[in-house]
Amino acid sequence: MAKTTEIFEKVPSFDHSENAANTDPQAFETVVRSRRSTRVYTQEAIPEEVMRRCLELTLLAPNSSNLQPWEFYWVRDNAKKAELARLCLQQPAATTAQELVVCVARLDTWNRNRKLMLDAMERSGREVPESALSYYRKLVPLAYGQGPLSVFGPIKKLIFWLLALSKPMPRGPAGKADMRVWAHKSTALGCQNLMLSLRAFGYDSCPMEGMDPTRVRKLLGLPRTAEICMVISAGKRAETGIYGDQIRSDSSLFVFEV
Repeated sequence: MAKTTEIFEKVPSFDHSENAANTDPQAFETVVRSRRSTRVYTQEAIPEEVMRRCLELTLLAPNSSNLQPWEFYWVRDNAKKAELARLCLQQPAATTAQELVVCVARLDTWNRNRKLMLDAMERSGREVPESALSYYRKLVPLAYGQGPLSVFGPIKKLIFWLLALSKPMPRGPAGKADMRVWAHKSTALGCQNLMLSLRAFGYDSCPMEGMDPTRVRKLLGLPRTAEICMVISAGKRAETGIYGDQIRSDSSLFVFEV
């Protein structure tokens, strides 16, 4: 019988192959370098088709174990959009935006999404390695299940510490704080996909952390297990939309070769 950890230790024999598509590095660099946090937008609307395509591309972002602990709320109701701009402190990046998307990290959807992964693998018609099935059936519940009120957190933290005395071992997630970090990391990757997608289609964006997350959550009717990662505004950049040159310190402060 396959060990659950074989999914990490061995190359699985998936009945799948996929060649890498040819890409244009210069076009990608143009998208990355021209993406700026835009503070003021024109009144030009973003076509609905473009927004839908950008949101679909958002969901292609890498994420932890493909458990997709994210939700993206495209706020289209005018009253809700005006209230959301108010909850974003009436900053011009919100009040002049044509579109607003609330990016939400979910701490509680991993088990539903785990089952969806199993369903997808079992319905694929392909031969799926037992180690992959075992990973989603056994290891994922052990890793991400925290119990009521996260009571398993301290126990898991102790177990991880003891196991790590003799071998490399993940140290979490153990408790709600770890689950928050876990969910927000994947959600932030999705946010970057959304902003780069908008730029590729010729539109701009601004990630906003300056907002009231509790009231935003209530506006959308979300539970406490849903945390607001950021609000992303979008639109066509106005001439005054960028407040200054892009400032980055010397890369030697941040990039290291070891």
